Amino acid sequence: MAKDENLPLFATKLAKGRILFQFYSLLIFVGICFIFVYRLSHIPAKKEPGRWAWMGLFFSELWFSFYWFVTTIVRWNPIYRNTFKDRLSHRYEKALPGIDIFVCTADPVIEPPVMVISTVLSVMAYDYPPEKLSVYLSDDGGSDLTFYAMLEASRFSKIWLPFCKKFKVEPRSPEAYFRTAVEPLGEPVMAKDWSTVKKLYEDMKKRIENTTKLGRISEEISKEHKGFNEWIFVASRRDHQTILQILIDGRESEAMDIQGQTLPTLVYLSREKRPQYHHHFKAGAMNALIRVSSRISNSPIILNVDCDMYSNNSMSVRDALCFFMDEEKGNEVGFVQFPQAFENLTKNDVYSSSLNVLMELEMPGFDGNGGPCYIGTGCFHRRETLSGQKYSKIYKADWKRWINRSVEDSTSVLEETCKVLASCSYEENTQWGKEIGLKYDCAVEDVLTGIAMQCRGWRSIYFTPERKGFLGVAPTTLLQSLVQHKRWSEGDFHIFASRHCPFVLGYKKIPLKLQLTYCMNLLWAANCLATLYYVIVPSLCLLRGISLFPEITNSWVLAFVFVIIVHRAYSLGEFVWFGGTFKGWWNDQRMWLYKRTTSYFFGFLDYILKRLGFTNSAFVITTKVAGDDVSQRYEQEVMEFGTSSPMFTILATLALLNAICFVSGLKRVIADVETLVWEKFALHILLCGLLVFINLPIYQGLFFRKDVASLPTSVTYQSTMFALLACAIAVY
Repeated sequence: MAKDENLPLFATKLAKGRILFQFYSLLIFVGICFIFVYRLSHIPAKKEPGRWAWMGLFFSELWFSFYWFVTTIVRWNPIYRNTFKDRLSHRYEKALPGIDIFVCTADPVIEPPVMVISTVLSVMAYDYPPEKLSVYLSDDGGSDLTFYAMLEASRFSKIWLPFCKKFKVEPRSPEAYFRTAVEPLGEPVMAKDWSTVKKLYEDMKKRIENTTKLGRISEEISKEHKGFNEWIFVASRRDHQTILQILIDGRESEAMDIQGQTLPTLVYLSREKRPQYHHHFKAGAMNALIRVSSRISNSPIILNVDCDMYSNNSMSVRDALCFFMDEEKGNEVGFVQFPQAFENLTKNDVYSSSLNVLMELEMPGFDGNGGPCYIGTGCFHRRETLSGQKYSKIYKADWKRWINRSVEDSTSVLEETCKVLASCSYEENTQWGKEIGLKYDCAVEDVLTGIAMQCRGWRSIYFTPERKGFLGVAPTTLLQSLVQHKRWSEGDFHIFASRHCPFVLGYKKIPLKLQLTYCMNLLWAANCLATLYYVIVPSLCLLRGISLFPEITNSWVLAFVFVIIVHRAYSLGEFVWFGGTFKGWWNDQRMWLYKRTTSYFFGFLDYILKRLGFTNSAFVITTKVAGDDVSQRYEQEVMEFGTSSPMFTILATLALLNAICFVSGLKRVIADVETLVWEKFALHILLCGLLVFINLPIYQGLFFRKDVASLPTSVTYQSTMFALLACAIAVY
């Protein structure tokens, strides 16, 4: 027994197979060196055609090599962790800390109330003492429809929570569970309860959906709770007072489920919004929740999840506590980040949304280099870290201090006194958004906040359980995916180009290898320049008959061929190893190109324009629902266009430009077959041909598809004109 008391609550192990990766990296490095030797020793003479194109290609390859070096650092030493929840229970079951759970939503149309409450119910049903759970919903949409759904969820939780615990249900989102589970006909007791609970859920869901379709709360429903009276004074979703309702107060005797067990506290919050105040999007919502929760429950651990990211593992809280409560290393842990995973992915992941390699390899690489970044959802925080506290070696968590804390005020008093904490004026002349809470004035406030925590001395942990901790909804259209990555890349580059850059803010505070590791994400936007150059210039040079690569009979070609084949082969093997398919890898290569030439380009451009004062920040919410037709095409892995967008115009222009240059190159080779022109332009034609092949969905959307999801005629005309103009300028 005494021996068990000294055992750690988690273990860390190094990834296997790193020798193979290190050998591969060495081979690629040697190949890159030979390419640079070729580039520098074969620079065209001053008046020779293609000199500047050659130099531009060299600088592009220099950038690609630098970025490859950064990603190699990230992947050099990944670590993986496992927890010992049995030891946690043995030592601390009666002294487990409280957990405050924040769920954020912002628009009842894009994020339907039914989806929101499924996430809320899933976190209420954690395998954890319910009296120590407090769930807060931040509704930045200020919608009475969402409040009504929360009211329905508070009632349904009295039936759902005991059902989950009685039959050890997974996942504990009712929507996800009943969609995937099969009725247990072989178990009469469970089958009876299963049918009853499912019917009650379907009835509740129907009531919520009918009310949502109606677009307003009926007079009958408005009489069900005093909270609906708050909407009498709401001018609009951007102009209203603080609305705070404690739907379940876990301290009260009435807060019981049907089996007499205590229910978790459940709070609805829509913070005050006024046109003259900046509300700082999700970061502002999170900071309001931090303040309000400190008055109501003040738990030492905070979990935040997006409203579409339901709990898929009821043991996630205990997993996280194994890191925070470890006797030897727990005191230095500031936050524990779980992977971001999605439930609606197709077999071949047409929009490359799975992020498998990022979550399964690169994030553990972050951890090995000093700690993962905070990705905004599925993250457990120590409350002190979000309050701006610095880590000190003498710091020791006092869990008993939090356990013994109690609030004497009644529910109604708490509701009124907490409203000021979510008011617009509360943060004026304070450090909120600067040194306290989540950081403001950045599109990726989560990443910036995580860097600040690490620079204050806190350690972050990345944990990948066997059963995914959280599952969300991936974009189901191409434009959704591109816009999402545009926002991420713009925000990341904003961090890199500001005083919050890891090399500046993290100087002598976090390891150099962690500073370099952050560059992998922070320089996404900057990748657009080299990629666009490589996609456009070699193809136009092929059109003009200017060679930028060694002839196929020249021994220098081996360096290019070797790097291309080995690098892509390893990429394919890596992708398949982490659960992908060959077609999924090809889709990933396509999206890699599309994101770099559109999302990252517009992210980079928007950052420049904002620095010059031409545009303002705007937070774009990714749609979490799709129409039946869109969903059907997504499941069939048919690429969705269907609308005009500058991003689609760029993609179509690049696709047509490469098609024209490819046909021209083939024509040149066939016409001059006796002079062996193909030897001179073999790599040009190979590159151009790959770009044509990867753009097949674009050509289909432009010329062959007739459905509503094809590319609009306006995009076809614009892209054709731009492609022909570019070719004409190059030739003449």
